[in-house]
Amino acid sequence: MKHVAVIMGGYSSEYKISLTSGKVVCETLDRSKYIPYSIHIFENKWVYVDDKNDEFPIDKNDFSVNYKGNKITFDVVFNAIHGTPGEDGLMQAYFSLIGMPHTSCDYYQAALTMNKRDMLSVLKPFGIKTAISYYLNEGDVINTEEIIQRVGLPCFVKPNRSGSSFGISKAKTTEELLTAIDLAYKEDNEIIIESFLNGTEVSVGVIDYQGEIKVLPMTEIVSENDFFDYEAKYLGKSQEITPARIDDKIRDKVADIASRVYTILNMQGFSRSEFIIVDGVPFLLEMNTVPGLTNESILPQQAKAANIALADLFDNAIVLALQKAN
Repeated sequence: MKHVAVIMGGYSSEYKISLTSGKVVCETLDRSKYIPYSIHIFENKWVYVDDKNDEFPIDKNDFSVNYKGNKITFDVVFNAIHGTPGEDGLMQAYFSLIGMPHTSCDYYQAALTMNKRDMLSVLKPFGIKTAISYYLNEGDVINTEEIIQRVGLPCFVKPNRSGSSFGISKAKTTEELLTAIDLAYKEDNEIIIESFLNGTEVSVGVIDYQGEIKVLPMTEIVSENDFFDYEAKYLGKSQEITPARIDDKIRDKVADIASRVYTILNMQGFSRSEFIIVDGVPFLLEMNTVPGLTNESILPQQAKAANIALADLFDNAIVLALQKAN
């Protein structure tokens, strides 16, 4: 029996979603093979939360816990933290330092993919198409005329390092652009402003499954709102259609690009990339390395369409993490 620390929570606006993902992982893991532990990671505490909701502090020296007089050490960590510190490389670097196997990618890949600007810049020389972009750092002079000349209107304003659509706005006027910039700065001190791509949005899961890179059936995103915002993602204001309603030629093209991106970045574990397809041409928006893991989340939907049960998806991640450590 392997002792599995399922880490959840985090320091960002995504912590509630992460707690739900972590809970699903704990409930789904095969109890004949694994003993899951619910580990809540917050800025003011790292604790093991038992079945009675009692909390026991984690010893950060070796990531262990003293539980009712017994020291528990873990064989592997299952990472279910969306955003910082689980998706931006901080936890990965910590686990690397103490020699703890974990299910997510390495710390460099996590940090790179969490930073939209840097990831897209790395991929451009490989011919990966992206939206036209403009970057701002907090404190920069905001030249709206220059921004609009570069990206046009409407445009999207996004925090550079955040997920779950927090702080993202679609701006159609100069006034909306300024409001959107203010909103994005509430999530991050770096923002990215991108040209509007009018096309079909698809989400593409790529995973290392049983030692091979596997592109899962794609999900078409049809938002009831102006774009795939937080309300559309989590409050039922969208249709998520798996498999996506795109023809085989375009599907193959998107799958090839998604697989190439995974390989170019030397990824491991889960990934979910977002594309907009415009006139048959896929444009990459971003990649998530700790995507939502509830039954309703997109990656588990795609795994189900590929006839991969949630328990098998999670089991595979743990097996690969332990193999990588040996």
